[in-house]
Amino acid sequence: MSAAETATAPGGEESSKGRRRGSSSATGAMSTSDLPADFTLKLPKDAGKIGWKINTSSSTCQDPDILKKPLTTPLLKKVDLQFSTGMTVTARNMKGVTFKDALDAIHKQFKKRADDELADPYLTGFYYDEEDDKGKAILRVVLGKDGPPAGKKKKGGDN
Repeated sequence: MSAAETATAPGGEESSKGRRRGSSSATGAMSTSDLPADFTLKLPKDAGKIGWKINTSSSTCQDPDILKKPLTTPLLKKVDLQFSTGMTVTARNMKGVTFKDALDAIHKQFKKRADDELADPYLTGFYYDEEDDKGKAILRVVLGKDGPPAGKKKKGGDN
């Protein structure tokens, strides 16, 4: 082989220039075209109690641990989020859509809107409607007027 056909990698290994890079998607993440016709998406229990303001960053979510959790089971690379107004937002992640991906996609649509422009400024949750067209990954987005529930603060070790 000539020098033009091979290159030496920093680790001393030879690699050919014609080789393509492997896919960056996770092994468990599926495309919507890979789903069987009779599939049902499952959502975690946390999907019904988010209480996040849609025109603020996803990092302001009341429960930051939820951001790392997968949005659906099975893991999907792309999920359409449909609002009651008919608007649809798509959340994408090649390793599987998480709550953070969904909140970021929603935030991108509403970040320039003021609080008084939003009729329902809080995301209260997601749900999957089994009556939707089969073979599509569409989650319904539920918005509300009320913010997150005010939690009771625990007092320190004073008894």
